[in-house]
Amino acid sequence: QALVEKDVKEVILLGQNVNSYSSDDETLASLIQALSEIEGLERIRFMTSHPNDMTEELITIFGSNEKLMPFLHLPVQSGSNKILKLMNRKHTIKDYQEIISKLKKVRSDICFSSDFIVGFPGETEADFEETLRLCENIEFSQAYSFNYSSRPGTTASSREEVEETKKKERLLRLQKLLEVKQNTFLSKQVGKTVKVLFEKKGKNSNEYIGRSDYFYPVSVQSKDEIIGKIRDVKVELCLKHSVKGSLLG
Repeated sequence: QALVEKDVKEVILLGQNVNSYSSDDETLASLIQALSEIEGLERIRFMTSHPNDMTEELITIFGSNEKLMPFLHLPVQSGSNKILKLMNRKHTIKDYQEIISKLKKVRSDICFSSDFIVGFPGETEADFEETLRLCENIEFSQAYSFNYSSRPGTTASSREEVEETKKKERLLRLQKLLEVKQNTFLSKQVGKTVKVLFEKKGKNSNEYIGRSDYFYPVSVQSKDEIIGKIRDVKVELCLKHSVKGSLLG
């Protein structure tokens, strides 16, 4: 409420595993519902989430609460069940795919981002190919990928590591695919009208940059001050990691 009184339009609930949140009888879903009842608050997001804590209650609220934005960052880390087990993730690829499917049923326009670790100890070429297949099947709107690096004291640090050259080569292949997927997603936005919350000025004169409901950056030209405002934008051009458009109305 105090933030809204300062003209804040959006809140992002942050945590290492934010969807495991609980306090007395409150869950993340009930917290989102309570926040959505604050007049003047127009957007709610949360990140980062773990597949194991995507409850039915949390999935359902994506379909019932219009203030919860249709974007979810849901890291999977690998497309291989063998590697997920070695990571102690406690979920399978089938579990992950079922969550995605359920979310799409309640909110057909929802989009997803994810994290991937490449070259985890024990990863074979076949394991990595399973990660590529997962990325082919799920059209992530964006994703973050990294090579595995050992952390002293962890179970994985005692295992034989994947050769550095193999890790680098696999990461490049994955990032190339993810870039294609992101570009495909952004290209589909061209011609659409989206709502954008403007956050800052751009590098160019009269340029403003904000985020769409789907979290991708949008830039426009405006002679008026629009930081902190939500405006309708017609998407006209797809760039590498963002889009450009024109203000409507």
